[in-house]
Amino acid sequence: LIRLDNLVKKDGLILSIGPIIKDDYPGFDIPDWSVKLINRTETINFSISIADKENGILGNSVHHAASTISAIASETKGGEGNFRFAALANCQPGIPFFPAAYHHGQNSFAIGIESPNILTDVFKKGPEDKVKENLKVELEKVLKPIETIGMAIAKSKKWMYDGIDTSTAPGLDASIGEAIETLTGQPFGSASTLFACAMITDVLKSLDVKRCGYSGLMLPVIEDKVLAQRASEGRFSVQELLLYSSVSGTGLDVVPLPGETSITTIENLLIDVASLSLKYTDKALSARLFLIPGKKAGEMVTFENPYLTSCKVMKIE
Repeated sequence: LIRLDNLVKKDGLILSIGPIIKDDYPGFDIPDWSVKLINRTETINFSISIADKENGILGNSVHHAASTISAIASETKGGEGNFRFAALANCQPGIPFFPAAYHHGQNSFAIGIESPNILTDVFKKGPEDKVKENLKVELEKVLKPIETIGMAIAKSKKWMYDGIDTSTAPGLDASIGEAIETLTGQPFGSASTLFACAMITDVLKSLDVKRCGYSGLMLPVIEDKVLAQRASEGRFSVQELLLYSSVSGTGLDVVPLPGETSITTIENLLIDVASLSLKYTDKALSARLFLIPGKKAGEMVTFENPYLTSCKVMKIE
């Protein structure tokens, strides 16, 4: 894997190798192996599957995932190594977003997009009773040409085109929190936030393109300046983030937690994520939890990773 990491770095790429446990049994020391992988590579992402439709919740894997999250937090600077690790619940191959992404079967590719600014523009224009219809029109206007290109590539390269993950992946300059606040007129976490999450997701899952992956609403706390600000203001909790996922999202993504959070507490949170993923048909959820060494709930944390923004550590009720 170190050699593979070096090859990938040369081309300015990143790599996700997928779940590292098969059939709920690792056969090796997962936390120790994971820490070494994080510290000896720069590009490799990986995961542990904690639930699937065939087997339900995978108890051993839940424990290994929680232990891995804790170990990576304590053995990497600022706990930032967990940026490259996730616990997956009901996640199939072909998700184009890291670290959940992995491949299975014949050669294929999927496309992920960064779309919150499109949502914000639509919500600013209104009118209120037309925003759902207008959002569908605008997103399809953007995505259909991308799909045409994807299908042409598939034909020329003889690869399978898996589709577009229509999830609203944000960035530091493309805030889903801002989009939702533009729609509701309220700070994220206020009453009406759940409505906004559900409405946006309805549109994402109705788009007339071939969809794959999550195709839901992403709410990555420390990758989104508005979400990070509202979390710092205490406007929503970890449990409320999971509530929003019940109608919309992709799970718990880059959530800053106290460094002293116990493995048992992490396990309980992962079980909640897994249970929610199995409650609905084909609901892919994941958990990317950031335990911050030396930080308690309510304390501000900053990051070296340029994709992350400052935020107060959240507490698990």
